[in-house]
Amino acid sequence: MRSIILLLFLSVHLVMGNSNFWAKTGHRVVGEVAQGHLNRKTKRAVSKLLNGHSLAAVSNYADAIKSDRAFKNFSAWHYVNIPSGKKYSEIEPSPNGDLVTGIQKCIEILKNESSTEEDKVFYLKMLIHLIGDLHQPLHAGRKEDKGGNDIQLQWFGKGSNLHRVWDSHMIDDYGMSYSELSRELPSLGKEQIRDIKKGTILDWVAESQELADEIYNSVEKGEKLRYSYSYKYWDMVEKQLQKGGLRLARVLNDIFS
Repeated sequence: MRSIILLLFLSVHLVMGNSNFWAKTGHRVVGEVAQGHLNRKTKRAVSKLLNGHSLAAVSNYADAIKSDRAFKNFSAWHYVNIPSGKKYSEIEPSPNGDLVTGIQKCIEILKNESSTEEDKVFYLKMLIHLIGDLHQPLHAGRKEDKGGNDIQLQWFGKGSNLHRVWDSHMIDDYGMSYSELSRELPSLGKEQIRDIKKGTILDWVAESQELADEIYNSVEKGEKLRYSYSYKYWDMVEKQLQKGGLRLARVLNDIFS
């Protein structure tokens, strides 16, 4: 049994180390923030489906299953590529699906009273993760550089790329657990929270696309990044994690209320 558990851990770890997503900590922050903004009815429904586990606890499920080829058809759900100057509504959707169609499918399954409990559990876990991905701006990045993955950089003297800097480097180097980081996010008033929760999935995609353009302009290929880069852009990281959590709560409350 120990060998099986170790093998599973190593498989997931390898996938996590090479995939494109908020760091595990980042996704857990999104889940933790959302957990605090669920209404009572939603909390009961979600807790039942997740067998008592929190949103943070299952927030990385969609990345963990990448190690299983049976789930390869879901890989394209983690991102959406939109040419600069275009809106999502103006492009031809990918036949393999994308972040937008993935989120829409999850919501559809969860709202359908005929869906099996097994499907609802699976697509709830996917939705929790995908809303997090939506708020990592480079998941709405350029197709030609794979959302910044092909823009090679140095991070404190070690080879990396722009996508990884935003996925994990800045968050990991901040050195806080997901619960600590969640507590340290900016304090918001009720009106600010309401404003963040407004809009549609496509509005949020457009927002991430705009931020992605800013991030692309923030570096040159081969640039050596250090503390000054984190200092300049950490506020954006925090805001996106917080927005992801608040909007995830709104989506779940809309589904289960």
